[in-house]
Amino acid sequence: MEDAALSALSVFFTQTPSFLAYQRLMEGSKGKSNAQSLFGVHRIPCDNQIRDLLDPVSPDHLFPVFEEVLQVLEAQGQLEGFRSLAGSLLVALDGTEYFSSRKIHCPHCSRRTLKSGETHYFHSVVTPVIVAPGQTRVIPLAPEFVVPQDGHDKQDCENAAAKRWLSRQGQRLRALNVTVLGDDLYCHQPLCLQFIEQQLNFILVCRPESHSTLYEHLEGIELPTITTQKWTGKVEKTYTYRYLNGVPLRDSDDALLVNWCELTVTTADGKVTYQNSFATSYSLSDDNVADVVLAGRTRWKVENENNNTLKTKGYHLEHNFGHGQQHLSSLLATLNILSLLFHTLLELLDDKYQLLRAHLPTRQTFFDDLRALTRYLYFDSWEHLLTFMLEGLELDIPPDSS
Repeated sequence: MEDAALSALSVFFTQTPSFLAYQRLMEGSKGKSNAQSLFGVHRIPCDNQIRDLLDPVSPDHLFPVFEEVLQVLEAQGQLEGFRSLAGSLLVALDGTEYFSSRKIHCPHCSRRTLKSGETHYFHSVVTPVIVAPGQTRVIPLAPEFVVPQDGHDKQDCENAAAKRWLSRQGQRLRALNVTVLGDDLYCHQPLCLQFIEQQLNFILVCRPESHSTLYEHLEGIELPTITTQKWTGKVEKTYTYRYLNGVPLRDSDDALLVNWCELTVTTADGKVTYQNSFATSYSLSDDNVADVVLAGRTRWKVENENNNTLKTKGYHLEHNFGHGQQHLSSLLATLNILSLLFHTLLELLDDKYQLLRAHLPTRQTFFDDLRALTRYLYFDSWEHLLTFMLEGLELDIPPDSS
């Protein structure tokens, strides 16, 4: 089982779909392989063995690894660089599909009926990540998969998955002082109440079309307004903030009162280049509304730096590496997300890795080199491999990382 899991991880970590095939050839010719020295694989299983062995394994068996990495980053002081609004960590939630087919399916698939009458099968996942304004990196947390729930007649959905994630992670999130970010899908009373019960702040996109009662409440009120000018380097833009505290989130006697804010960005000729609004648990004032909006806008990093990275930057999250009939699809997706987390960990803590990434022109160059080197040469450790690459670039080699 260990060999199967580590073998699968090696493919995602090196971004080399043929990594195991190369290592089998190397083992045949040299009697040893990089799968063994770099990933701890004792005997390289074939692809079908990996799929058969891993299919029964639920992805939550890997969730403690996410927590262990988070503890390392916390102990090393790295989380402090991600703290922003009121000293909190911003955790952005977003759902994304990672498998889609009209033929291949399993009991854990979600499904939708197309206009043609055909059934479309798919898998989706909620991907929480730690984000911060001005930070180019994000820190992936353990995902929550959208899967049919035992004893439920209704199909599972992203919102229900977010509630399960919150129930599972609430205590840990409280200890970290987390503010949750999300799009309009999450801006509904049951989930907002759950945030409050877990003693978490929230900043959620709040659109007029799905919150008519809230926006009716804003009509006819002279809203507090703040206007600032910002020079982008090319043009001057006007940032107009409006806000109001204590507005009802829905039309009911027990409606939760939230605080609402809006940002409209315009150019000198009056053209609107950005407009969005948020519901938040933070009490708003002239002094903090811009900071709250900035934090809310940082939600986009979960899509750009996490989900899009996993889909378009070599991790191939949407590729069907194996579907299985139990948990294989979600387990492989978790290993893929975990490999992105490991790369982030190295970027934050490993001097040699940082130096290499800084001196190679693109991330693709780094992985192309990694792919070629591990195909043809044997390295007895990661230190050996990274040192070899640094020497090839004629760079001063930092001391060995702990």
